[in-house]
Amino acid sequence: IVLAAGDIAYCPAEPSLSGAAATAAVLRRVPGAPVLTLGDNAYSSGTAAEFSTCFAPTWGVELPRLRPAPGNHDYVTANAAGYFGYFGRNAGATTRGYYSFDVGAWHVVSLNSNVNAAAGSVQEQWLRQDLASTARKCVLAYWHHPVFTSSPRGYNPTMLDIWKALADYKVDIVLNGHEHNYERFAKQTPAGVLAADGIRQFIVGSGGVGHTASVGLLPNSEVFNALTYGVLKLTLNANSYAWEFLPELTGVTVDSGTATCNRQ
Repeated sequence: IVLAAGDIAYCPAEPSLSGAAATAAVLRRVPGAPVLTLGDNAYSSGTAAEFSTCFAPTWGVELPRLRPAPGNHDYVTANAAGYFGYFGRNAGATTRGYYSFDVGAWHVVSLNSNVNAAAGSVQEQWLRQDLASTARKCVLAYWHHPVFTSSPRGYNPTMLDIWKALADYKVDIVLNGHEHNYERFAKQTPAGVLAADGIRQFIVGSGGVGHTASVGLLPNSEVFNALTYGVLKLTLNANSYAWEFLPELTGVTVDSGTATCNRQ
């Protein structure tokens, strides 16, 4: 099992009363599972002070099991120094902002949408080498800025070449934040065409900062929710996976489902 959400701690709010406190309580419902943060961890500038006063009392209680990705607000502080200083080696062995690890039968890749990700870039070439070297059939990747979104900022090609690399290796799941809502897309190609062996994208920017409504759902968008904070729970089986959005309010069902991995 892994848990995931982004856009988490909003410093003007009293930590104990914030959305981040509500979603931190959701994390405690699933103890021990790795937690993937999808960027914009501490608003609004990712300073060391914001991490210590807003993130640490909420999600930071779970620090040993956090596996972060950086967002644009983390980079408001030069070189994301607050982010890397707070997370340390949990954010990878270097300050490049991308790394990989394994969870059970799955390979998991944390990427950085705030630095060069174009075809031929150091990050894109590293990703291809990383995917080529894993023996695991099922793969999950996560970063901050989504390529596809029904939110006002719309389609964002910044990570499109990364998506193409992931598609070449039949990666199963992409997780993103940035948009302050929850959205699930059907499996699709980098061009946004439905495909049985495409990538299923989840936006989980519901970590506590706020809510952003849609401006009309994109093709292939299957679920959209901008009403509640919450965390995505993924159960990663040997050849399949299950998902469930865990909202801050217990007893509420937002989204759940199952699928098989692309490479059987």
